[in-house]
Amino acid sequence: MSGGAAPRRGVVLPDETRLAWLQLIRSDNVGPVTFRTLINRFGGAEAALAALPDLAARGGRRIRVASRGAAEEELARATRLGARFVCLGEPDYPALLRSFDQAPPVLAVMGDMETAQLPAVAMVGARNASLSGIKLTRTLAAELGAAGYAVVSGLARGIDAAAHEAALETGTIGVFAGGLDKPYPSEHRPLMRRIVDGGGCLVSEMPFGWEPRAIDFPRRNRLVAGLCLGLVVVEAAMRSGSLISARLAAEMGRLVFAVPGSPLDPRAAGTNRLLKDGATLVTEAADVIAALRPLDARMRSDDIALEEPAGHEPPDEPAQGERERIVETLGPTPVAIDDIIAHTGSRPGAVQLVLLELDLAGRLERHPDGKVSLLL
Repeated sequence: MSGGAAPRRGVVLPDETRLAWLQLIRSDNVGPVTFRTLINRFGGAEAALAALPDLAARGGRRIRVASRGAAEEELARATRLGARFVCLGEPDYPALLRSFDQAPPVLAVMGDMETAQLPAVAMVGARNASLSGIKLTRTLAAELGAAGYAVVSGLARGIDAAAHEAALETGTIGVFAGGLDKPYPSEHRPLMRRIVDGGGCLVSEMPFGWEPRAIDFPRRNRLVAGLCLGLVVVEAAMRSGSLISARLAAEMGRLVFAVPGSPLDPRAAGTNRLLKDGATLVTEAADVIAALRPLDARMRSDDIALEEPAGHEPPDEPAQGERERIVETLGPTPVAIDDIIAHTGSRPGAVQLVLLELDLAGRLERHPDGKVSLLL
């Protein structure tokens, strides 16, 4: 395979800015897209933090703005555990994840982030994996690692654990659904240690102390998919979280691979369905390597940074009655933002400001295709 780790680009943020970013992303209803919008609109995290209460109030609700003290405590907690925070646009931020428009602005990381600069393959599958599935996973992961790929997975039992263990010597990335101090399952703490000691890394977008809930695992799956060029599903039932990962990977433009299985085994029903839907069939690592080889250069050319701008344009305040008119165009059915602008005749900046207010108030849902809808 050509290359190796992608060249590291970006600017290291000052400590004060990093703390403000952490404070902003930990505030209520501030997700990756909203974070970008706030930074771009107000010129920096500190100005955005000051604007949050008024923006959310205009959207119809009050929200909790994370305190500086809470951000400082989380930073100290990370330091005590040997972890740190990496921000979007900094040199250590995972190379391929930068190209994803919903990339987490701040990642908690532990270990050697050089691994995160390698072209990566995600491997996911059943927790109750078969012995043959685990054996094949280990073979694939070891051969992909030997070919220069980092192996990404979610630290779950079964296929995930087998993939991590087989790639310890070549580089593996473990992705958490909760905080870095709250692994799930907890029995994998020794595996975490082996990943870090072996030169791999652990990443999470969740706060320290966060106990993973069922609704947090799709977020983890999105991060797994965002870190890789391609995702391999080894075994998965029809209602498996691995199929969520495969769908997210496909939506991001990643390649999706699946290992065929017996129609009599429920653990193969999901992978066989993926193959029917167009996933690439995999029986050996060479199948994955041949498909990914042309994409290796892509992660070296994509470079999306989110540096705090030196200046910013003042927000387009809606005229009298305009805010109500924009809100009236929204409903439970997703609509394109361009259609809202065309229908209302409002300036794009005014529409974006109203959507930001609704988003911060927890009244707006943003969809993967860029459309928005109102949460009633």
